[in-house]
Amino acid sequence: MIISFAAFLLAFTLIGLSSARVSRGTRHDYYLADSSVKPWLVGLSAVATNNSGYMFIGVIGYTYVTGLAAVWLMIGWILGDFLGSQFVHARLRRATAASGEVSYAGVLANWYGGNNGQLQRVIGAISLLFLLAYASAQLVAGSKALHVLFEWPQWAGAVMGAILVVLYCMAGGIRASIWTDAAQSVVMLLAMAVLLVLATGALGGVAATLDSMRAVPHFLDWFPRDLALPGATGAALFVVGWLFAGLSVIGQPHIMVRFMTLDDDDKMYLARIWYYLWFTVFYAMATGVGMLSRIYLPDSAAFDAELALPTMALQVLPPLLVGLVLAGIFAATMSTADSLILSCSAAITHDLLPHNIERQSLIKLSTLLITLAALGLALANNQSVFSLVIMAWSGLASAFAPLLLALCLGWKPGQAISVLAVCSGLLVALLWRYAQLHTLVYEGLAGILAGCCVLALHRALISAARQPPAAADLPSNRPAARP
Repeated sequence: MIISFAAFLLAFTLIGLSSARVSRGTRHDYYLADSSVKPWLVGLSAVATNNSGYMFIGVIGYTYVTGLAAVWLMIGWILGDFLGSQFVHARLRRATAASGEVSYAGVLANWYGGNNGQLQRVIGAISLLFLLAYASAQLVAGSKALHVLFEWPQWAGAVMGAILVVLYCMAGGIRASIWTDAAQSVVMLLAMAVLLVLATGALGGVAATLDSMRAVPHFLDWFPRDLALPGATGAALFVVGWLFAGLSVIGQPHIMVRFMTLDDDDKMYLARIWYYLWFTVFYAMATGVGMLSRIYLPDSAAFDAELALPTMALQVLPPLLVGLVLAGIFAATMSTADSLILSCSAAITHDLLPHNIERQSLIKLSTLLITLAALGLALANNQSVFSLVIMAWSGLASAFAPLLLALCLGWKPGQAISVLAVCSGLLVALLWRYAQLHTLVYEGLAGILAGCCVLALHRALISAARQPPAAADLPSNRPAARP
């Protein structure tokens, strides 16, 4: 088990380090790979970055507790993501080329040119805060898996993941991240497929497995029993909430930057084909494995549900394949953690400081410092991976998705109204979660709608102010009628 796990980690590290051979030593190359990445690499990298430790640890833990109703996470997430991509991805790639920026914040702030430094700093600061929390959740996910399989202390996996991420990010920047992401996405898919097939076979096949699931009370219900509102209203809010969670992808800098690296925006459809095919297959298998874990581990009160996958792997698989599953989990955490860390580094060196940093040594130093900060948060974190990722995910989406949608529509909001929309969306999402309203519907829905309303209202007011007065309101030059 240790040998197979170590072999995969070594392969990932060597792939990342090999990217140094083609590194050009520039800021644009470090953060965007000179916008020269092929569509299949963009697609697989985005899949690996999206399907993080949240998928292996958080979603499977949620499915273990919830049952079949968790399928709406998959349906809503993928559909919302797909709808957003139809409108945003290619436009974002074109704006990246036109603006010459290397960060997500830089492109949004300078979509139409001009001096929008305050907006860029606001977006950069919010990105840094939430992406750091997100990165710490990935390191926590990896440490949980190692704790179960090897009985190592919780800090060991986080430290190991941080070291490996630093090694290949320092070597090749985002190109190293993308190359390793592609390899990691293959291992992630293979690990999930092996566990799904062997676990189903050990239960006697598909029919016997379904019979076992039916024996668990309410496990095959189409909707959770703990919905905040009863009946169709609660079910609709549940589904729409996860649809907005999928749409929230457009507000995630670490994922969208993958599409910004594409070599030609006319090839965006190819990148999206790779992305959605891989994503759908992987998510469907993850949901299946999550449901199987409840059969193998029936006592839901006996352990942390987020440890369901590694615990189940120990029961079902031989040691060599357990190492494969662990490598898949670790690959998922690293493929997202490296993306998050590079986005944080770009926020510091390109968005927050008064002058852009060009020296490679300083850029790599910022990458190292960000990794250490994420590791520190991971070692101090006691929240579940699922809740921590959803909080970061919804915060980023609520802040950035409304502005990005407005820009893609051709709107030209000024800097002040853009900052107001970003802050309003984020504030509404945070207040929604603080008030525990996220049990009613995903807080990102409220945040995104709030930001969109701010921008739409401003545009309506500007349009009204520019309209010529109606004919009846115009002063008349005709002489007054005689009495």
